[in-house]
Amino acid sequence: MSTPQPAPVSFEHLPDGLGIGTATPRLTWKLPPASGSQQAYEIRLERAGRQHSTGRIEGSGQVLVPWPGEPLASRESVSVRVRVWTAGAVTPSAWSEPSTVEAGLLDPADWRAAPVGAGWPEDSDAERRPARVRKDFHLDRPITRARLYVTAHGLYEVEINGLRVGSEVLAPGWTVYPHRLRYRTHDVTALLATGANVIGAWLGDGWYRGKYGFDGGTRNIYGNDQALIAQLEVTYDDGTTVVIATDATWTAAAGPIVSSGLYEGECFDARLDDPSWATRAPEQHTEWTPVRLGSRDPRTLVSPQGPPVRCTQEMAPTAITPTGDGRHLLDFGQNLVGRLRLTVDGPVGTIITIRHAEVLQDGELATEPLREAYSTDTLILSGRGPYTWEPRFTLHGFRYAEISGWPGELTQESVTARVYHTDMRRTGWFECSDPLINRLHENVVWSMRGNFVDIPTDCPQRDERLGWTGDLQVFAPTASFLYDCAGLLDSWLTDVRLEQLPDGTVPWYVPVIPGKPMWTPIQPGAAWGDVATLTPWTLYRRFGDLQILSSNYAMAKAWVDLVERLAGSDRLWDTGFQLGDWLDPAAPPDDPAAGCTDRYLVATAYFAYSARHLSLAAAELGMERDATQYAALAAEVAAAFRDRYVLPDGRMTSDAPTAYALGIAFDLLTDPQRRAAGDRLAELVLADEARIATGFVGTPVICDALTDTGHLDVAYRLLTQTECPSWLYPVTQGATTIWERWDSLRPDGTLNPGGMTSFNHYALGAVADWLHRVVGGIAESTPGYRRLVFQPRPGGGITWARTRHETPYGAAELSWETTIDGRMCVHAVVPDGCSGVVQLPGCPPVQVGPGEHDLDSWEIVKKTA
Repeated sequence: MSTPQPAPVSFEHLPDGLGIGTATPRLTWKLPPASGSQQAYEIRLERAGRQHSTGRIEGSGQVLVPWPGEPLASRESVSVRVRVWTAGAVTPSAWSEPSTVEAGLLDPADWRAAPVGAGWPEDSDAERRPARVRKDFHLDRPITRARLYVTAHGLYEVEINGLRVGSEVLAPGWTVYPHRLRYRTHDVTALLATGANVIGAWLGDGWYRGKYGFDGGTRNIYGNDQALIAQLEVTYDDGTTVVIATDATWTAAAGPIVSSGLYEGECFDARLDDPSWATRAPEQHTEWTPVRLGSRDPRTLVSPQGPPVRCTQEMAPTAITPTGDGRHLLDFGQNLVGRLRLTVDGPVGTIITIRHAEVLQDGELATEPLREAYSTDTLILSGRGPYTWEPRFTLHGFRYAEISGWPGELTQESVTARVYHTDMRRTGWFECSDPLINRLHENVVWSMRGNFVDIPTDCPQRDERLGWTGDLQVFAPTASFLYDCAGLLDSWLTDVRLEQLPDGTVPWYVPVIPGKPMWTPIQPGAAWGDVATLTPWTLYRRFGDLQILSSNYAMAKAWVDLVERLAGSDRLWDTGFQLGDWLDPAAPPDDPAAGCTDRYLVATAYFAYSARHLSLAAAELGMERDATQYAALAAEVAAAFRDRYVLPDGRMTSDAPTAYALGIAFDLLTDPQRRAAGDRLAELVLADEARIATGFVGTPVICDALTDTGHLDVAYRLLTQTECPSWLYPVTQGATTIWERWDSLRPDGTLNPGGMTSFNHYALGAVADWLHRVVGGIAESTPGYRRLVFQPRPGGGITWARTRHETPYGAAELSWETTIDGRMCVHAVVPDGCSGVVQLPGCPPVQVGPGEHDLDSWEIVKKTA
């Protein structure tokens, strides 16, 4: 017997290996179903016509396996294959299909490109028209290879000989630009020809110099230049190379984009559009002038750690309603993040205006929640026939759009909504017998899609869209089940480390936008700052990447050490500004931090929880002294928590659900206190008829707290409540994403009057992690799901559920249903290379290995009786 062929090797957390930013990329491969457990492997590298084989290596490792050869040099390309031996196999598997990894520019000295942009004067406070830059060049002979290494101050889209390079948008994304500016590598061999060629780029403001942040935003956060940094390296058939880099020989001109902003929207004048502008024969009326040269430290140019932002779906409107005054109201049936693409024909000078909103109020767009993000796109027609257009450098959060000025009939075929987000691989699915819960889960998925746009943001529509650390911290377990977000979050955590202050303070949101008095100077805050300790641990557990834990350890330690200093010898963090249980539904609309739970109780609970997780991380990294030190600190803080916040009768000083849920979920209570807390939590929930009474901090843990203290039925009551406030109330109101507030839309149909009201916020959707683990029944027991726990706990009238997760080793699945006679029938799938335990209600645990397993609760009981 031989082993089936492994899947092709992948590299790091990237969708492909082109332009990788490390000289020693780690390798991952998966075994096909029914392969058995890997006992050994062999890796073969082919580089420059030479082969290198590791020989047989004993071991079961197949996820993020260390690079087995000499480090890559800049631009070096290596073909990688793997074969494996599994238990019982006489011969090894066939070699996997080859995967190619190619290094980017690993040495700053490799860069010859300088930033180039328009040379006309810029007024830093005025609207500035985006420019285009271009370069004519000649290739003397046939080519065998061409690579474009490209980034920008601002945003860019590149064309070569009139053809678009790549499919990503809003490139290069948003990082802490002074320290890290991402460049991307493109294989552009097929776009070039012997003889005359042209390379050109559209430029936009983006996060770099556009208006962004609170209260309408701040301009020029990172600089006031708008510039392309590009290096085209061409290899001829004789092995010689030529480099075309951005320099003083490039030219610039204003393009047909009149204005553009991430908040404001985009105005495009098709009368000024020259489709041949990046070809060998552009129209002569465009005035191209010398570029202005800028500067950039090449040491700050880095390769991506995850996939780019792309269009992942297209949607036609589900309804088009003429208003009678020349406007059309479009409903796409789904709150989404993206842009509209139009195909339209009309007289020259016709102005078509598109406005966007998430909800309607009295039949009109409800734009008040957008604040100063006007989200308006404008197209001015050229009159030269049918024209297809989509904005380039903006993005909107919307379900509804209003189009004014459309000439003729507006049909479904004329308008398409294009959905954009970081193009992560989907890894998690869930459905059950309750259609409302299924819609809730879909709302969580859509909110993640809309808010994972290069960084994890809070909302995608108003004048904010920032990387709030606390929002991500509570949502990371859900996110890492639904999508392979390891690369995106690894990159973002790199920026969190860069933005951390020398004293250990972690900002409320990253990247930081300076100058707004509410959030500056930056100050430490519980739950938000705890992203430093808790999120790396979550990613380690879900993806099995110890390097993420290691690279963030110093940040986590600095954070816990800071809180220890702030708390002092009594171990209580009871000073300073805190958001507490943010957006507790009892808080007034204009003061979301004024919830029922003492904000310092929340802070001290998180202090203990972070110290414990720092200890766990230290143990995984082999830092035994730190592990012991921070375990002791966590125990001291937990004791202080009990002394200050738990009363003699077992109740807490804040007699509120979040207080009890934190005490239970964070394991801060003695066993008698834990039982009393669970009982009181259940009592509080039922006293309010199972309506939700928690905010961003309590909501992710309340169902677990109830479940783990014997009140699973109450957790299901909470989950299935449909009255406001509840998870399902928005679903009954037609919501297709998770709302920021439990009552963003009130039962009387009016908008919440608070100054911040979003209909697309993922934080309160963190309950989906409980759906996956408790209702669906799939959880990891060891990092990377190498060992799984299948433990469905039905309730709430749910009679069946199906859950699937693409672990780093392959697909894990669990489907279950209950029967009238009280049986639970289960179908479990364990990926090859993994093992698991099935724990059904009232049954002893059953150990399972790779493959498919059908189990019946009655049969298990009979066999063990």
